[in-house]
Amino acid sequence: MNADGQPHAHQPGRPVVDAPEDDFSLLYRAAAGTPQPDRSLDSWTPPKPSLAPTGDRLDPELERLLNYLIANHGSDLHLTVEVPPSARIDGTLLPIEGEPPMDADRLNRMLRSSLNDELWTRFIDDRQVDYSVALDDDSRFRVNAFHQRGYPSAVFRAIQSYIPTLEELGVPAGVQRVMNFPYGLVLFVGPTGSGKSTTQAALISRIAQNRPCHILTIEDPVEYVHRHSTALVSQREVGTDVRTFEDGLRAALREDPDVILLGEMRDLESISITLTLAETGHLVFATLHTNDAAQAIDRIVDSYPAERRDQIQTQLSSVLQGVVSQRLAKRIGKGRVGAYEVLLANDAVRNLIREGKTRQIRNVIATCAAEGMQTLESSINAVLSAGLITYEEAISLSQYPKEIQDPRFARAGQVPLGGRR
Repeated sequence: MNADGQPHAHQPGRPVVDAPEDDFSLLYRAAAGTPQPDRSLDSWTPPKPSLAPTGDRLDPELERLLNYLIANHGSDLHLTVEVPPSARIDGTLLPIEGEPPMDADRLNRMLRSSLNDELWTRFIDDRQVDYSVALDDDSRFRVNAFHQRGYPSAVFRAIQSYIPTLEELGVPAGVQRVMNFPYGLVLFVGPTGSGKSTTQAALISRIAQNRPCHILTIEDPVEYVHRHSTALVSQREVGTDVRTFEDGLRAALREDPDVILLGEMRDLESISITLTLAETGHLVFATLHTNDAAQAIDRIVDSYPAERRDQIQTQLSSVLQGVVSQRLAKRIGKGRVGAYEVLLANDAVRNLIREGKTRQIRNVIATCAAEGMQTLESSINAVLSAGLITYEEAISLSQYPKEIQDPRFARAGQVPLGGRR
């Protein structure tokens, strides 16, 4: 348990120190082509867990607003000066009825109650800070507090404590196949708020229940807390359990993982280390903010200098096992429903990656339904024909709106349906 009574998957220990030229150091140097900076113990003092506050309770007004968000199954609470507090519910951001506009003093009071002294100082000095808070009922929130136009603002994102099952989410069978790969890279892509973290959590939970292995997650922050089951689960939070995301990646090989769940691959360094982890016998789940599988592959390759791209295409073609792209659509009535593009790497896909012909990948997806693949549009058509979403919503989600079949005139193909969120 941490200082605020939040469960951790393990007890924080000493910071990891890079061993001199161990196997992983050599692999990383070869992959990234850059020297590693000095990371001695003397160079870092472990920060306090980024959970707040340290003493007094949350401001009652803030607690009431967070409880409103939870009671209405909302995802985000926005606090901005000069406008009423707003909540995002079923994907739509609306002012909370009956709430007066926020003023700076009121918002500062709310934020101060949620921040310990160290984080408050960081908020004042850096003009922004990321942290987590919890209510007495164990409801948890990821927070980004920042300044805009000289005033404080904040977004509180609800972190679900309950991990939905794959069946409850309606995750297609093709996506579920990625759990069975012994090693390699699986990418989860899509815009912010499209349900990537929830799908990953459901997959990790299922693996933990059924596979005797060591699962390691490196997250910023930890969103879903996984319990030890058939698998041993170690969850490392950036800023609390490890200094940086890259430090956690470098240390991963020495922690004997079988399955690794990562946050977003943000830069060349994190991409290089991730590819090396997937290449050395680990099953790696990672995230990118791209629209589809082809763009995800291009993003990775284009991160490298031009003279190295042929090599990276070859490396990626051998380690990539699948790409899952998803969207959340507004369900008719209430709630949301998932739609998925699923790419599973076969010989044709690997050849296209190696040859840099990513524009042809979607054609392979469209013709390999028997292997568990599906285009996003076929998934959208399925939930549309099932009467779960409107035609207008379907069109808004699609990159190829001409492929969306109006159910009044045509019957959609039979592909796995998305589930309720």
